[in-house]
Amino acid sequence: MSGRRKDRLNSLLKEVIADVIRNRVRNPDVHPLVTVSKVDVSKDIKYAKIYISVIASEEEKQKTLNALNSGSGFIAVQASKQVVLRFFPSLTFY
Repeated sequence: MSGRRKDRLNSLLKEVIADVIRNRVRNPDVHPLVTVSKVDVSKDIKYAKIYISVIASEEEKQKTLNALNSGSGFIAVQASKQVVLRFFPSLTFY
């Protein structure tokens, strides 16, 4: 995949995943001040690393990270409804 296409895909996924977390995720462990700071998709588009930023205590940050990783399938399904790809990447939050 060319660098330019990968950059566009990273940017698009960043916006869509942030929107899904903000509007669709109803888990009480997810802190309301979560920001998607960076998305890094692998070359084969099978995996995506989602880097988040949380303005909270260390305990709340860890709770939010665990909740997002456990709900990554739901987030991927909701995001795949907005982004048309042959294979939607598996999401891992950092």
